[in-house]
Amino acid sequence: MIQATSQVPLIEVRNLSRAFGSRRHRIWAVDDVSFRVPHGDILCLVGESGCGKTTTGKLVAGLLRPTSGEMLFEGRNIWEMERSEFKRYRTAVQLIHQDPYASLNPMHTIYDIITAPLFRHNLVSSRAHAWERCVELFNIVGLTPPEDLLRKHPHELSGGQRQRVSVARALTVNPSFIVADEAVSMVDVSIRVSLLTMLGRLRKEFDVTFLFITHDLALAKYFAWDGRIAVMYVGSVIELADTPRLINDPLHPYTQALLSAVPEADPELTRSKQRIPLRSQDIPSLLNLPTGCRFHPRCPQFIEGLCDVQRPALVDTGDGRQVACHLVARERGMIK
Repeated sequence: MIQATSQVPLIEVRNLSRAFGSRRHRIWAVDDVSFRVPHGDILCLVGESGCGKTTTGKLVAGLLRPTSGEMLFEGRNIWEMERSEFKRYRTAVQLIHQDPYASLNPMHTIYDIITAPLFRHNLVSSRAHAWERCVELFNIVGLTPPEDLLRKHPHELSGGQRQRVSVARALTVNPSFIVADEAVSMVDVSIRVSLLTMLGRLRKEFDVTFLFITHDLALAKYFAWDGRIAVMYVGSVIELADTPRLINDPLHPYTQALLSAVPEADPELTRSKQRIPLRSQDIPSLLNLPTGCRFHPRCPQFIEGLCDVQRPALVDTGDGRQVACHLVARERGMIK
């Protein structure tokens, strides 16, 4: 069995695509996406609603089969694994859902929800042992007093408490990789930072690698400053770079437009900030995608006869980042 090393990333997707619908009328929710997440790293997937972030996360978590491409765990294609290997992968990779109201069964107590995977995978020997493990997990995620909360049902908890329960459930099987899908978007702004701080602590204390999915570049900047950001647009990754480099020097016009719309902590800076105007506010429909670069109908730097004809590939720019843009390629002498 292949073990994770510095050469073999924990998670790697290669030309991953996922289509929905019939063969005659296919919608490509994820189209030719590739990235690597080394052990201990953070990768943030950022983009507008409907760009394919959540579908990508489900492909990584093994909840969806790809239409084409490969999803690799420790160098092995998960859909070619033997049953024992696949079971180990499914426990090693866990998902924190966006909606803490829908992801917890309202008919079960919190104790039942947390102990289900513990008993399923034989991680506890008795109900007393399971109770001790629940108390330990609740202390880890900041849910106190555990003894009171474990006897309650999900509707008796606040949104922030529910999401911490979801995190505790993900930790029950000691995962090495967590897909956090908009994990703080449905809780009050006042407790988002505390949740992000908790997730960051888990990463360091338990050596957990993260794929963090969000529509908010400010959250991505905060959570993954020492990691990387991949910007998605209509099913494809259009820029991927280390977080400081992408935030301070974005190359793709779409990334530049996203960053220009992020509010600053200082109201004066927000009011004086120059926003990049787009040619159109409408996101292309997956049923009728534009030819060439999918961003060209909105791009303020559109090059007629190039951007609307040829789709740009995601290429390495030579400075540790990848960009899919004809303008960037032309400026760097990669095309004429």
